[in-house]
Amino acid sequence: MINKPVLGVAAAVAVVAAGTWYYLQSRHAGLPSATVAALAPAQQPAEPAVRHPVPAGQEDSVSKGPLPALADSDAALSDALASIVGAAAVKDYLLPENIVRRLVVTIDNLPRTKVAVEKRPTIAVTGGFVVDGDELHASLNPQNFARYQPMVAVVGRLDLQKLAAIYVRFYPLFQRAYQDLGYPNGYFNDRLVQVIDNLLATPQPAGPIELVRPNVMYVFADKSLESLPAGQKLLIRMGPDNAAAIKTKLMQLRAAVTAAPLKP
Repeated sequence: MINKPVLGVAAAVAVVAAGTWYYLQSRHAGLPSATVAALAPAQQPAEPAVRHPVPAGQEDSVSKGPLPALADSDAALSDALASIVGAAAVKDYLLPENIVRRLVVTIDNLPRTKVAVEKRPTIAVTGGFVVDGDELHASLNPQNFARYQPMVAVVGRLDLQKLAAIYVRFYPLFQRAYQDLGYPNGYFNDRLVQVIDNLLATPQPAGPIELVRPNVMYVFADKSLESLPAGQKLLIRMGPDNAAAIKTKLMQLRAAVTAAPLKP
């Protein structure tokens, strides 16, 4: 099992990051942390045509002067987020430097088997990892789920329309960061929707979540779970109630960034 997520920023990013990335960055003492470089994508053919263009017209209410350069955008983006979630939440969960680039890297990594922990956009969740049993016969203690509840509560209060306005306003910076990551012909909003769909497809195990400890760290005993993408494993580790709350926001986010409802 790998590490966890973050406070999302800018509409889609804010929830996905908030809803999943914050958790991907939390440090479970008993779980292996994936410390990898930015996990740059392999060489790929030209990207397909844009499938989900960013909705137009939503940014008007938050437009205040010219858009800052990507390297100078931290303060403006932090202030915009603070206006809708509160300055305390931004301070408590969001790392203050290279926000856009950190979000883009983390979002792009969520469907992969590993995430770049050193590129996380949020502060690690507190508390120790609790396991029932021993190295041979262990299960995830439900007490771990409470560690995520404060962040889930913040995500639950998010106004998706206002977040979408911020995302659209700052979208050129997300697009630039995504291209710099190694997708010169890519479209970040398409990748975001793809990542959201991947997270929404996360299975929910029935009963206790069994763990094993083949080496230093605990991993899922069920190989089908252990082979899941990083973002999906994170949602499972959060517990069913937290995961359901995050999925609800992810569906709302998907609708907001595609200007279309999610099909059942």
